[in-house]
Amino acid sequence: MTPTSGPAVVALGGGHGLAASLSALRRLTTSLTGVVTVADNGGSSGRLRSELGILPPGDLRMALAALCGDDEWGRTWADVLQHRFTTDGPLDGHALGNLLLAAVWERLDSPVGGLDLVGQLLRAQGRVLPMAALPLDIEADVLDPRAPGGVVVVRGQQEVAMAEGQVISVRLDPLDPPACPEAVEAVLAAEWVVIGPGSWFTSIMPTLLVPGLRDALESTNARRVLVLNLREQEGETEGLSPTDHLRVLAEHAPGLRLDVVLADRTLDDDAGELRAAVEARGARLVTAEVAMRPGSDQHDPQLLAAAFGTVMSTGIE
Repeated sequence: MTPTSGPAVVALGGGHGLAASLSALRRLTTSLTGVVTVADNGGSSGRLRSELGILPPGDLRMALAALCGDDEWGRTWADVLQHRFTTDGPLDGHALGNLLLAAVWERLDSPVGGLDLVGQLLRAQGRVLPMAALPLDIEADVLDPRAPGGVVVVRGQQEVAMAEGQVISVRLDPLDPPACPEAVEAVLAAEWVVIGPGSWFTSIMPTLLVPGLRDALESTNARRVLVLNLREQEGETEGLSPTDHLRVLAEHAPGLRLDVVLADRTLDDDAGELRAAVEARGARLVTAEVAMRPGSDQHDPQLLAAAFGTVMSTGIE
């Protein structure tokens, strides 16, 4: 059933993680905004970004598809947006939704206006906004015992995600990009802000590094929920425990206060290390069954919706 009201919620991130959050949250509220990272430089998005000088559309497309309803119209348009061409020509690998966004942006000369127009076409149950007003690049410090000092700089979201060696930290280029004004307004007006799940260094941390957006996240009266990943990600977060994920977030956004950390029940260790780390951040740990299946690295939107519903109905003690 589609909700007819609900709290104002903003979810941040990118890729499959943000899509799962948005798909879950649209079951709880009609006042929903996805704020999406714009640093992708690979695949269809990277090609369109390079050729046309536009925001990389892929994560924005996925967020719009996640906001499509469960009726025939919504399911059909979600499939159309996600359709990817397989050819022997230049269209190979392009997602139709990426091409649609590129065309609308060219006609309107407005990324936000184009996203809103496509959202209207899809009857999206919420709004999708870029985190910044221009495409960004990611640079990372990565451990490499072969390099002088044991650290090498890797540039590019795709390259960082596939880097050999543990990622230590990431930064944006440019360092102080202008935040999307509508995204800042949404965060300041929100009752709840959801961060994660998703690729920790290439989707989640970048949303916390845009100065205007970070300032809004720190000053908003909204309650902040961090959703932990179900497991470490090969390459990018390999070897990092759930408490390490919290440490990384604190290092990249030391002024960000958390109210709730939502984790799958399997992450609540017997020693209570995660709970202690969460409480040390002044937050409350909430555990629930949220995985697609045992051992999966994907969140189940229906289970995640139930967990969000519990958190939001309970509030903060």
